[in-house]
Amino acid sequence: MNSYNTDLKNRNYGDLIFESLYWTIFLAPNQSNIGTCVIALKRRCDTLKGLKEEEWLDFGKIVKKLECSLESAFKPVMFNWGALMNADYLVENPDPHMHWHLIPRYKEKIHFQGLIFEDKYFGSMEPRPIKIREVPKSVRKKIIEKIGENI
Repeated sequence: MNSYNTDLKNRNYGDLIFESLYWTIFLAPNQSNIGTCVIALKRRCDTLKGLKEEEWLDFGKIVKKLECSLESAFKPVMFNWGALMNADYLVENPDPHMHWHLIPRYKEKIHFQGLIFEDKYFGSMEPRPIKIREVPKSVRKKIIEKIGENI
C-alpha cells in the first residue's frame, strides 16, 4: 500500500470493505441509512474533471457491485450518490480529495442485529440531518460482512 492509500485511512472515511485497482470502498462512519459507503480514489485528485478514463470505468464497475450487493443485503428502494467535498474547506489549508458518498434509501424500517434503521427523509427533498448515527463496532463488522457476501 502506498503512502497516499495510508493517508486515506486517516481521513475517517470509515472501515474498509474492499478495494479495486483505483478506489477504496469504506463503510461510512454515519449509518443513519444502513449500508452508507464512501468510495475514495487511491491517488491524489481534487476534482471530477481530474479523473482518468480508466478510473471512471472502474468506478462504474463499483457502482454495479455495490448497488447489487446492497439490494441483496438490505433491500433499499434506490440510491443517492454524491461527490461532496465541502467539509474539506472548513479548515484553513484545505486538502480536498475525490471521493463519493453512496446513501441507500429505504421506504421501510430495516431491522439488523437488534437495531432499527429508519430513513425518515425517504422521498423528501429535505436534506438529512447532520447528526451522525454511530453503531457498535460489532454491528459495523456484520454490515461489512453482509455487503461482502454479494461483492
